[in-house]
Amino acid sequence: MPRKSSKLNDEKISIAESGVASVDKALTILRLFSSQHPELSLNQIADATGLYKSTALRMLASLGNALLVLKRSDGLYVLGPAIASLNAGYQQQQSLESLVPPILQQLMKATQESAAFHVRQGDQRLCLYRVDSKQALRDHIKVGDLLPIDKGAGGKVLRAFEGAPGKVNEQIREAMVLAISGDRVKEISGISSPVFNAEGLVGVITLTMPTYRFEPKQASLVKASAKKLTELLGGKFK
Repeated sequence: MPRKSSKLNDEKISIAESGVASVDKALTILRLFSSQHPELSLNQIADATGLYKSTALRMLASLGNALLVLKRSDGLYVLGPAIASLNAGYQQQQSLESLVPPILQQLMKATQESAAFHVRQGDQRLCLYRVDSKQALRDHIKVGDLLPIDKGAGGKVLRAFEGAPGKVNEQIREAMVLAISGDRVKEISGISSPVFNAEGLVGVITLTMPTYRFEPKQASLVKASAKKLTELLGGKFK
């Protein structure tokens, strides 16, 4: 069975001069794989990176432990199953990037309040996207800010749809939306509803405003926005 040329010199990837040396070497090897070169031999990898074979083998072992690379029975290396998981995450991020901001923009225009999209990150929640209210008085959360997972409408909705027990969480799951006042910060109120894709919970849409402008009736608009985004992502909204 013919094999692809062992020469990758025209596509050689230089090893970074900063960062952690061993990580840089391993990632350099990983980047050699492509649609043109889906399988590589140890000789090809060593030639393309300039690494000693012994060093390349150590890097490949680490990549193998992480299931990023697999060694086939014929001795060739191929990408491992963990790459599929990374790609799925990337594709989801790309989908969110194109779909979430317009939904938040529409919600902000309809309510004149700040709209955001939060996801869980560890034991906190991350503000991934946000459209600020044009009004002078508003909360000042920014994209990238981390907030408590057990405080605020967004945190409580995330926990409820992750399966947290208790009557309150059951009520949130039944209503598909939560409107609360002054839970995280006394002067700030929020309304939140869950968003799903085909695999399950993705995050939450949250509308926030100063407590004196809190209007629980806007819950229907937040819920409708979450339902629309869920449908666009291929999920199911009860």
